[in-house]
Amino acid sequence: MPDRAPGRGREPAPPRAGGVPAGLLRTARPRQWVKNVLVAAAPAAAGELFSGHVLGRLALVFVLFTACAAAVYLVNDARDAEADRAHPVKRHRPVAAGQVPVPLAYAVGGTLAVLAPAAAARLCPPPVAVLLTAYLVMQLAYCVSLKNVLVVDLAVVTTGFLMRAIAGGLALGIPLSRWFLITTGFGALFMVAAKRYSEAVQMAGKAGATRALLTEYTTGYLRFVWQLAASVAVLGYCLWALEEGGVPHASLLPWRQLSMVAFVLAVLRYAVFADRGTAGEPEDVVLRDRALALIGVVWMAMYGLAVANW
Repeated sequence: MPDRAPGRGREPAPPRAGGVPAGLLRTARPRQWVKNVLVAAAPAAAGELFSGHVLGRLALVFVLFTACAAAVYLVNDARDAEADRAHPVKRHRPVAAGQVPVPLAYAVGGTLAVLAPAAAARLCPPPVAVLLTAYLVMQLAYCVSLKNVLVVDLAVVTTGFLMRAIAGGLALGIPLSRWFLITTGFGALFMVAAKRYSEAVQMAGKAGATRALLTEYTTGYLRFVWQLAASVAVLGYCLWALEEGGVPHASLLPWRQLSMVAFVLAVLRYAVFADRGTAGEPEDVVLRDRALALIGVVWMAMYGLAVANW
């Protein structure tokens, strides 16, 4: 078969120890579950995070989003198993390596895709169930075709982050401000575009070693996208910080305004890795760089003091 002539890169990687259950867990990407903590963003911004009722509802939404994301990862890896075997890193994924059979990955992913929305419809407010279903449909459409459409692929991944943040507000009936949505949306686009840019830089000239769509993007365009997104995210946050919103200033220091400094420093520090082409997964970037993690802690402290009006 001529199209399979270069078979060297298509051989499955040796499966890791642990069997099928461990392979299914790895395919569900446990390290990615931290993204679902975004469901707590809106309640935290509204100062309504610390109560038993709130934490219980957010834990439920977190689990449901995790189940939906796991379903998408399983379906995605089953669809891309053949292509992943030609990738120097992805060939070690359990489905591509043969540790998890493709039909089983489809079956488990499909089961989660049915159970998660059904549980949301029974246990959550209707808007949350609708949002979760829309997230699942959008992400599955991304796996099937949207990931091959220029710009739309960036928009879909970014919207997935934004939906997580919106879900927390909907679950508790918390109004979402325009600044919250702008900052969250463009902050997510900044990280998504930076990741794509890093992939394009690192895999340049390596045939079969990157996303097919990256060959359609130029590094200059992806750089423009993450720079634009970072600028809008900073602007949105600063406008929030400078807007009093009719609440009298009674805190010891102007924490809202001071938090702008930490937020901008965090964006600038993250941009260092984006510029180098080493901004992979956002959680890896933050955990790898102590300075960025420290800036993040300082920002969260200032943000919390601003919300509490201390």
